[in-house]
Amino acid sequence: MAESGSVLSTPVQYLKGVGPRRAEAFASVGIQTVEDLLGYTPRAYIERSAHRSLRGIARRLQMPDIFSSDRESVSVLRQEVSILATVEQIRLRQFRNNRVLLEAIIADADQMKGALLFWNAHQYYTRVLVEGAQYIVTGVPALDRYGRITFTHPQLERIEEEEQAMLEHGILPVYPLTEAMRSRGITAALIRRLVRTALDQVKGNIPDLLPPALLERHRLLSKGDALEHLHFPPDHHAIERALERMKFEEIFLFELLLALQRQDQLRGAAPRLPSPSPRWEQLRQSLPFALTSAQEFVIAEIQQDLARSEPMHRLLQGDVGAGKTLVALAAMLTAVDAGYQALLAAPTEVLAEQHYRTICRLCAPLDVRVAKLVGSQSARQRETMATDIATGHAQIVVGTHALFAESSAHPSHTYHRVGLVVIDEQHRFGVLQRAALRDLAMASHPERLAPHLLVMSATPIPRTLTMTLYGDLDVSLLDQMPPGRQPVTTNVLGTDQLPAAYQVIRSQIRAGHQAFIVYPLVEESESMQLKAATTEFESIANEHFPDVRVGLLHGQMSWSTKEEIMQRFAAGDFDILVATTVIEVGIDVPNATVMLINHAERFGLAQLHQLRGRVGRGTAPATCLLITEPFLAHRARMPAQEDEPPAVTRLRTMAETTDGFLIAEVDMRLRGPGDMLGTRQSGMPDFRYLDLVHDTTTIATARAEAFSLINRDPHLRASEHALLRRYVLDRKDSLTHYAIA
Repeated sequence: MAESGSVLSTPVQYLKGVGPRRAEAFASVGIQTVEDLLGYTPRAYIERSAHRSLRGIARRLQMPDIFSSDRESVSVLRQEVSILATVEQIRLRQFRNNRVLLEAIIADADQMKGALLFWNAHQYYTRVLVEGAQYIVTGVPALDRYGRITFTHPQLERIEEEEQAMLEHGILPVYPLTEAMRSRGITAALIRRLVRTALDQVKGNIPDLLPPALLERHRLLSKGDALEHLHFPPDHHAIERALERMKFEEIFLFELLLALQRQDQLRGAAPRLPSPSPRWEQLRQSLPFALTSAQEFVIAEIQQDLARSEPMHRLLQGDVGAGKTLVALAAMLTAVDAGYQALLAAPTEVLAEQHYRTICRLCAPLDVRVAKLVGSQSARQRETMATDIATGHAQIVVGTHALFAESSAHPSHTYHRVGLVVIDEQHRFGVLQRAALRDLAMASHPERLAPHLLVMSATPIPRTLTMTLYGDLDVSLLDQMPPGRQPVTTNVLGTDQLPAAYQVIRSQIRAGHQAFIVYPLVEESESMQLKAATTEFESIANEHFPDVRVGLLHGQMSWSTKEEIMQRFAAGDFDILVATTVIEVGIDVPNATVMLINHAERFGLAQLHQLRGRVGRGTAPATCLLITEPFLAHRARMPAQEDEPPAVTRLRTMAETTDGFLIAEVDMRLRGPGDMLGTRQSGMPDFRYLDLVHDTTTIATARAEAFSLINRDPHLRASEHALLRRYVLDRKDSLTHYAIA
């Protein structure tokens, strides 16, 4: 074990064929040791009997491509593929405009012909390409006007002579290569040789973090066998089993850290906040509507948590308009009645202002003092607020990042016996920011009691992500809309249908309602020729709707100006509000029944869903009109097709459903979880093997195993957990709080 461990820690620089210059290129992709090299798994596999054929690619490209800018040119698959081909002929072609094309005619195993096209670097490719040699060609295929498959400037990897036998009888791994790696002479063949040598040296002695009993229980390969089969698989089944093992380890280790964090959270002492809360009961009796059964259930869950001496850590998920603020207020009033302060953090001033107004309105008859703390306040205002907060005069504090930035900038600014912290749209706060607010709340108690924590999200999160990212939180779900709320009808229209869209707005204004018209930019941009809010405002007000009142709102306005315009729109002073995405959250105008979004293809699904949530907040039916290019609108109204552009999928999804969680699932498939949530902000790692969209069973199983293990051995003291303990100790900085040292 020691010998293999020393080999694994050997710098790649000292491997035969690497050296200092190539080691720099390896380091640029995270390969510094032999262990890192073994973890650099193939991006694809080539098998002579089962590789992608040119004929199969041609079939998929022979459909007309309405997205091609040059209708007479080519159809493009828009998806990178790898094929195995032999170069038959190399020739230079000169055109009238003096452009020179290097063309390599290729043939696959079925003798189907294709071509590789190179408009630049002719001398380089003349040296690289050899007639009669076999290559792995990786690129985006196109079908030219003659029906021939072409690849323009593809990646090339020549099959070395010593690898021909492997290709004849097995599967050849293809590794990702960056430009820096290629420029230093690093090829996939070199990586294969290095990996083979390393595996032969450590085979059978690779340390395995997963306990033997767990491997046996789930019939998982050992770490050594999994790496062997990933790099040099005997068949496709071996690849599947190896990936299954690596996926399980990856998510198991992440869930183990979450389980330890959860364990640490439960150890802290929190203030008991008994229910029922007199103020909440008084407010509840005065509401002009009944709570949904989902709200009733979640409030009961939260009140049970608050009554315990262990700190609550709960995630409250609910779609736009599901009534999360009222649920949070019930918890905050419970804290106030118990003599504690409650903090509510929102990511933007617009949303913080909305919460502040709503809470002030609801709490007006309850004798509750509410304070606001945002960055745009003057120094004098913040000083006054700080005094009220520190003395406990302010019982509920609503704010933005200023809630924790103030205390670090001004040590005299403190809180007073914080019992509850609520974080709205929590994925917009970084992990360290959430931890900082928790620490400030603890510092407000002489006995350093931990606050109860309620995090909320109006951005629906797929179940897979909830299990993975928030495994240390209990989850509550608001899956019902308040009585009277109408679903929003969504239509996808081309720009040629704008007159009809404007007619919908006119009819709603005549009926006494209001409308939003949204643009993606504030001002015209030379690089992005999109309609912009400031320029289109004049056209909307003077040409299309000269007889109605039109307002303008965008993010570059001062806070006071935005505040005034939002208040006037809510009061009915404007019939139409032309705006940018500043209205995405924090705007509540029940009388608004139309949302028109220009250049809808430019928006993400989550953003479109949030914007649509600004209408339909009253009892009248509402409409969302997504305006896009006519051909995109046409495709979005057709049945789904393979390889369609993501913009079409987004538009169709919006038209077909208002279910935020279904929309989130589609969004995650299109963008991936990292882009969807922002991995830096959320604290979620970039998983190398795990697919958060499809590997739900693996995630659930690994999570259950990780939490069960920590319940049995909370300090990882058992001998079979020694390697796991070392793994955790080496990564303790990744935990917000740490429990096993």
